[in-house]
Amino acid sequence: MKKNLLLIIVLCSGLFSAAQQKSYKISVIAFYNLENFYDTVNNPIVNDEEFLPSGARNYNSSIYLDKVTKLATVISKIGTDDKPESLSSDGVAILGVAEVENDTVLTDLVNHPLLKKRNYKIVHYDSRDARGVDVGMLYNPKYFKVEDSKPLFVKLPGGSKDAYYTRDILWVKGKLDGETIHIYVNHWPSRYGGEERSAPAREAAALVCKKHIDSIAATDGEQKVIIMGDLNDDPINNSVTGVLKAKGKLKDVRKGGLYNPWTEMYKKGYGTLAYQDAWGLFDQIIISHPWLDKEQSGFYFFKQAIFNREFLTENKGRYKGYPMRTWDGNTYRGGYSDHYPTYLVFLKKN
Repeated sequence: MKKNLLLIIVLCSGLFSAAQQKSYKISVIAFYNLENFYDTVNNPIVNDEEFLPSGARNYNSSIYLDKVTKLATVISKIGTDDKPESLSSDGVAILGVAEVENDTVLTDLVNHPLLKKRNYKIVHYDSRDARGVDVGMLYNPKYFKVEDSKPLFVKLPGGSKDAYYTRDILWVKGKLDGETIHIYVNHWPSRYGGEERSAPAREAAALVCKKHIDSIAATDGEQKVIIMGDLNDDPINNSVTGVLKAKGKLKDVRKGGLYNPWTEMYKKGYGTLAYQDAWGLFDQIIISHPWLDKEQSGFYFFKQAIFNREFLTENKGRYKGYPMRTWDGNTYRGGYSDHYPTYLVFLKKN
């Protein structure tokens, strides 16, 4: 009798656990700087000479295909081992990317055997960046349907950078499981030439993003917005706190405001890239106020994470402990990227 009772209890516990797991839909939205993701074909319009077989890096098809495999390996794993908030084999629903030369490299990436079964689609526009790199977005049409998209031009303030142009911001509007959301994929101007001198360039990019969000809100009301990207600034810099006005604490976020889940992590020493033994958290995903209500019928924010698995981390040399980069100077290191990916988990009650 006791054995039967124990069996019933175990079975009921299992059913209850299964019911708990099935009571939510889960969506993972991520960002990844793919570090110099160029093809091997010369593009006379952009400065890609170093990433050609005749260039200083001796870049070739073998290196390129290895790079594609490395990136596909990482993307295939994001969001799949985050128990119990796992999407199993479906992984990331939406992925923003940076440092891609064109849609050719993204097409090769989504067609890699590790990703092909997910049927990822691409949103990409060429920008006038001096290095010839752009941002883009991959999405699983099973979960997300694109309704509109366009590049947002960023005008650089005079004297902030040596270059005349930077990456456009990619705006995508669509339905996430039937719910309208707006996504902004960013790669703000670098700190090359000095952090202080180049700060106005990043603030200009932040302002383009903010004005576009505000213009939509003025017409359609407050929206579910995701601002993601390599901001080349940390969560505490003025571009984020002053221009976007993103708050690092949930209690401080009001209607019309933005929440930055990475602020406290940054203050605790976490980062997505390292330079001169100091960690930066440039790769951020910032969300608007409507994502924060856990009692809503739509998706709500659950948690944030840096995908910093051991296999992505340098294990020797001067970069030991850093993200395992693709290049060490002009030498092919065979790593993944000099940035860790970041992602957010969203839940929706069934």
